[in-house]
Amino acid sequence: MSDREPILKVRDISVDFSLPPSTLFGKKRVLHAVKNVSFDLYAGETLGIVGESGSGKSTLARAVSRLVQATGGTSHYLGKDIQTMSSNELLALRKDIQMVFQDPLASLNPRMTAGAIIAEPLQTHEPRVTKAERTARVIHMMEKVGLQGSMINKYPHEFSGGQCQRIGIARALITNPKLVVCDEAVSALDVSIRAQVINLLMDLQKELGISMLFISHDIAVVRHIAQRVMVLYLGEVVEIGDVAQVVEDPKHAYTKKLITAVPVPDPVVEMERREERRRLRKAAQSAA
Repeated sequence: MSDREPILKVRDISVDFSLPPSTLFGKKRVLHAVKNVSFDLYAGETLGIVGESGSGKSTLARAVSRLVQATGGTSHYLGKDIQTMSSNELLALRKDIQMVFQDPLASLNPRMTAGAIIAEPLQTHEPRVTKAERTARVIHMMEKVGLQGSMINKYPHEFSGGQCQRIGIARALITNPKLVVCDEAVSALDVSIRAQVINLLMDLQKELGISMLFISHDIAVVRHIAQRVMVLYLGEVVEIGDVAQVVEDPKHAYTKKLITAVPVPDPVVEMERREERRRLRKAAQSAA
């Protein structure tokens, strides 16, 4: 992919948060949530960002798209630095970069119908679209994500968790974005529903040609959906590469720990892997 220009080019992005002092007269503390992260994302590609809770995955994604202010570094979208964009430029950017959030129900306004939720980005970014055209596009997108158009006037509480996440996906795709950030988009779903949503995302990506940043703590899920994977540990990149290469031949102790944490349906193998996890945990602690 080195012969193509990336759609997203991130260099040395860092994010720090100020913390209150641990004692009454103590000094203010600083949390280094993301530390000098660099990567490229190409058109039509999915880059998996994997790591345990607190590793900086979600903060990185929000900093790249400037939903969180970065402390340092740059993120160029189609050659333009997002970190230095004006408010008007950022508003236009939101049409091209959309997000799917972790909690399907919490990310939807309970007072709005499914149709209104999906149509909201259109009202913001394409205000000249008529009501009839907007409704037609919403119904078309609902059907594309596996929902019936007749559900357009239902409210979020009338849908299952998987259906709510489909509404969230439809909302993200209604403006025809070039990049979608999936922030733990399937972690709150049941296993069977999770597989359906992952397959849906893969089908939509292939059909629409979108790029994806897919954030997950589950490297098995990332292996299924992504072409490349980046492993974060305490806000830093410890490994990045083709997903098959990283999973089959991990170089870093933390990556090995994530891989061995994936359960297998064989009690003998699982027992052996528990022992391996203990050994890798000690190795990671020693390396830290």
